[in-house]
Amino acid sequence: MTLFDMKKIFIFFIYVVGILQFKAQGRIDKAIQNLEQNYSQEKVYVLLNKDNYVVGDNIYFKSFVFDGYRRSTISNTLFVELYDHNKNLVDKRTIALKNGEGDGSFVLTEALKEDIYFFRAYTAWMANFPEEFNFMKQVPIYNPKSEQRLILDKNTKWTANAFSESGTFIENINTKIAVRLFSQGIPPASWSGYVIDAEKPAEKLVSFKGFDQNVSSFSLTPKAGRNYKVIVEDNKGIKQTVALPAVANSGINLQISSGNDGINYTLKSSNLPEGLKGHSIVGIINNQMVYRANIKNASADISSKIPTKISDDKNAVLQLVIFNDKEEVVAKRLCFVKPKNLMIEQPTFASTSLNNDPRAFNSFELEPDSDYPSYTVLVKENTKTENTNDNNILSALWLTGDISSPIFSPAQYFSKNANADALDALLISESWKRFDWDSLLTGKTPEIKYKPESNLSFKGKVTNNGRIIPNKSVNLLFNAGGTDKGISQAVTDDGGFIYLNNIYFDEPLTVSYYLNQDKSKASESDNVNIYFQPLTNNIIYKGNLPATNYRLAGSSQNAQVSSDVAKALQNKKNQQILKAANEETQIEEVQVTAKKVDLKEKLDKELSSGRFSGMNSTIFDLVNENQDAQTSLNIMQWLQGRAAGLTFTMDSSGNYVPSIRGSQAKLYLDEMPVDASMINSLPVSNIAMVKVLKNDGLVGNAVAIYTKRGNMLADQKDDKKELNNKTILRGYDKAVDFEQPDITSDAYKKITKDTRELLYWNPNLTPESGLPARAIFFNNDEAKNREITIISFDKDDRLLYYDEVK
Repeated sequence: MTLFDMKKIFIFFIYVVGILQFKAQGRIDKAIQNLEQNYSQEKVYVLLNKDNYVVGDNIYFKSFVFDGYRRSTISNTLFVELYDHNKNLVDKRTIALKNGEGDGSFVLTEALKEDIYFFRAYTAWMANFPEEFNFMKQVPIYNPKSEQRLILDKNTKWTANAFSESGTFIENINTKIAVRLFSQGIPPASWSGYVIDAEKPAEKLVSFKGFDQNVSSFSLTPKAGRNYKVIVEDNKGIKQTVALPAVANSGINLQISSGNDGINYTLKSSNLPEGLKGHSIVGIINNQMVYRANIKNASADISSKIPTKISDDKNAVLQLVIFNDKEEVVAKRLCFVKPKNLMIEQPTFASTSLNNDPRAFNSFELEPDSDYPSYTVLVKENTKTENTNDNNILSALWLTGDISSPIFSPAQYFSKNANADALDALLISESWKRFDWDSLLTGKTPEIKYKPESNLSFKGKVTNNGRIIPNKSVNLLFNAGGTDKGISQAVTDDGGFIYLNNIYFDEPLTVSYYLNQDKSKASESDNVNIYFQPLTNNIIYKGNLPATNYRLAGSSQNAQVSSDVAKALQNKKNQQILKAANEETQIEEVQVTAKKVDLKEKLDKELSSGRFSGMNSTIFDLVNENQDAQTSLNIMQWLQGRAAGLTFTMDSSGNYVPSIRGSQAKLYLDEMPVDASMINSLPVSNIAMVKVLKNDGLVGNAVAIYTKRGNMLADQKDDKKELNNKTILRGYDKAVDFEQPDITSDAYKKITKDTRELLYWNPNLTPESGLPARAIFFNNDEAKNREITIISFDKDDRLLYYDEVK
């Protein structure tokens, strides 16, 4: 379903028939048809709970996937990845989408080095189009134990460029020029400039000041044969000279003024034999045509107004394109529909009175509204400064989701005090890059390699005594969360594979299996195994990561950290204090530990053979110990830093590959050699023991992983004990729960300085039985400056958005 349909083209034609005449044209019509049928493209915005993190934190996130300006129905799966600055994939999540929304989390383990990381989010459908439209956000992660410190270089290096309205600069036509600054770091606080004729450099023709840290604009009527230059200077006296385009002696200029009642446009021509006759005007929103007309008169210029009906009176970016009588693009321009009237709903609060006392109980309620069934709610201490590079769901929806060039603090263009002239100048300096008109006009279509699936799919290789068994019936029993999910029968193909297609589950799915044969014919030596591999996979990031102002330096360079990072580090210390206090309540620790050691030895004898025995091995018992491993989504990730000499790298597919003392280690699953992809897809909940062998036994350097057997599985039913052939599939990743601290506990009283930044997080706050939706949280010791963010959508995708500091 799309926001715009062909009816709106006809409706608009009624408005302009007195001036313009609609006329079909061959190549343009085919190009528009190609665009509408083949170029539907998604974009992603992800709300993160914080801007800076410390190891031990959780990254909570809520994702919104759009098809144009509506929540997307194209994809049901979102891939989320975390990279370090060397483009090593550190962790990943597979998130289920419902109505274009999904949420998740990353657990930042102590093994992560201090670094600038990159948070990437995309769908499989988006992988058919340029990577520059993936969601990508820099995430600094700090670790006090790292050998290197993360330093932010606050430089103000910038370059300037000038863009003429509609891309044309024609003699004797007054033209608006946008000047744009591009900064890798923090842009200049203020800047200005002026225009000169190169032959008279001392004479300032036009002067201007920056609207903001990105753009400014001015108007100029160029003269033939002149060479114009723009001199740009920042508040520190740094100058740069930019040449304006060469002055053309003929052509067309498109001028636009967008108001709340419509888009006024003027076409001016110069030195064209028949003026504007034969030229076409096409309006595009979200890769769909919303306006089309053909000029029949030989006028030198025309003016008209496009009503906001083209976008259902909603905000949108409109692309107007002018074609000549040869169906060539001669001018184009982006503009924003209703820039001074943002169509955003606001929540109605039943109560908003907040207590500012340290560690005080606080809450607010939202009046019941049947149009908005649930809300995303974030409450945190406000750490924004005037140099914050802020992007929110508004700027992502209307700007950065479709425009890939760097824009400093794009959220400012949709704030209460936004400068409409600044947004217009920014759009003059941009062009729509989601498709190319030259390619469309020649009939080129995108190559579709990745098609969205309804849910998850898996491919299973079936073996019996190590040999594939083609064309054989296999019975599969499914269990999730301790509940039977049914039985199914599959038949292996010629290669011995079975397939589980388009299945949804967000709890570990236990698959029990056996061959469909008479028990009397079954051999005791039968050893049936199914090794599943996911078919719903991440797509490797091929490009370069965005430039960053962060760098790593030796720990001797003790750069002062920002106040919000210092608070995060203090909060980490507070968590360690709470953990130590809780551990003090444990009793008979020595006896319990001794008992666990005995159980570990028993488990080792039960699972491993003599070939995998040795004196120089490290054993991790996940049945009786190490319950924290269950919070990790990958056993290799959990092993990082836990065994001396064991390190990991990540291959191009995101699989952890182990090395022991610099040499790649072999991987075994139940003492059978496997590759890293097999382990990567194995849920930790299915693992009983891990043995790290360091040049020991008969296998050398190796990591041996043993899965749970019959009596090790929870809730094992007596009538199914004979089904020992089991595996557990990892489905969609669920977020770890956000938990409010118990500030009334004796342990919490030991915290002398509560510096929590995140006070409340709920990606799906839902009212119950007509009662107000209620958010409950506790202040930290300084929470008098709380930022409250609320997001919701109704069934018609009207956006409700609130972001205020209370």
